[in-house]
Amino acid sequence: MFSFQIILHGFLLWASMGFLMPIGILVIRMTNRHEECGTRLKIIHATLQILSFLLVTTAAIISIGNFDNSFTNNHQRIGLAVYAAIWLQFSVHWLLGVTVSLLGIINIYAGLQSYHTRTMRSTSVWNLAFTVEIVVILFIYLLQEKWALYKANQE
Repeated sequence: MFSFQIILHGFLLWASMGFLMPIGILVIRMTNRHEECGTRLKIIHATLQILSFLLVTTAAIISIGNFDNSFTNNHQRIGLAVYAAIWLQFSVHWLLGVTVSLLGIINIYAGLQSYHTRTMRSTSVWNLAFTVEIVVILFIYLLQEKWALYKANQE
C-alpha cells in the first residue's frame, strides 16, 4: 500500500506541477497574440491552474497522512516551499508563477531521486520522459516569443 501512495503522490504532482501548470503558462501567453480568444484562453488558464492546485493539495494531504514528513531531505523542503508559494501566488502572480513552475519541475526530479533511493527501482525512463516533456514545453514557450516577432516583421 505504501508504494501505491508514493506513486499516487508522484503522479498527482507530476500532473499538476509538471504538466497542467506549464500548459497553463503556455495558454496564458497565447492571449497576447490572440486577443479574439482572450477571454476563452484566460478561462482555460484559470481552469488549468485551479485543477493543478487541487491536485497539489490532494498530493499534500496524501503526504501528510502517510509519509514521514521530518523535512530531512530536499524533496520535502522544496515541496513545502512550493506549496506555500502556491498559496501566495495570487498576490504576486507572474513572478511566483514562474518560480513555482521552476521549483515544481526541480522537485519532480528530486522526487524521482527520492523514489529511487527508497525503492532502489530505476527512474531512468521517468527522468527521460519528463526531460523530453520539459524540452517540448520550453521549445513551445520560446517559439511563442519568436513567432510573435516573426509575425510583426511580416506586417
